[in-house]
Amino acid sequence: MQFEYHIKYSNRKTLNISVERDRSIIVRAPEHLTFEKIDKLVQTKKQWIQEKLNHTQKYPIIADSKEFVSGETLLFLGRNYQLSVVEEEIDGIEFDQRFKISKTNQHKANELFKEWYLNQAITKIKPLVVKYARSLGVEYNKIKISEMRYRWGSCTPKNNIIFNWRIIKAPMYVLEYLVAHELVHLIEGNHTFEFWNILSIQIPNYEKAKNWLKKNGQLLEIDF
Repeated sequence: MQFEYHIKYSNRKTLNISVERDRSIIVRAPEHLTFEKIDKLVQTKKQWIQEKLNHTQKYPIIADSKEFVSGETLLFLGRNYQLSVVEEEIDGIEFDQRFKISKTNQHKANELFKEWYLNQAITKIKPLVVKYARSLGVEYNKIKISEMRYRWGSCTPKNNIIFNWRIIKAPMYVLEYLVAHELVHLIEGNHTFEFWNILSIQIPNYEKAKNWLKKNGQLLEIDF
């Protein structure tokens, strides 16, 4: 059983293997490790990698894109809200337990909704990062909300915390889990017992959030 994988070297101290949502295998390794040593370590994880690649919930079939017609629903913070396409002129997107968009803007609804979700993600996520960084006693460099097609979040070697804007569609307790998860990586780089122990102190119900993502993660990835 052989796997193709991409190696990313950095000043990290330990080796980490991750299977991305596009089934690519990324190996993050210390700069001093030789390819032979890395490959030997990867081969010891063959069964784990195969299990990840065969995980049907992690790699679901993505549903069709939205059409942006009245009566259609869009997901926000774990709930579906109906969309109304109206004759009145609205600047962008309006939301009050229902989404509203002008008929004249319907042709660019994809762009407008992505901008709206991105702004909402910034508004909701940044305070959570400040909250959990203080609770954990860690310092981060920058918070970024961006297009991450196959990941929900990331903690970079430069201590930047990056989140996929699509997670704003998930319930708040899932957002809290993801934020705390990435910040715990500033203490423990790998998903060790210590990592999950630290996380469980911050998010006692983190298993509930993990299960929600496993079951519903594909809904967050529906393109507009």
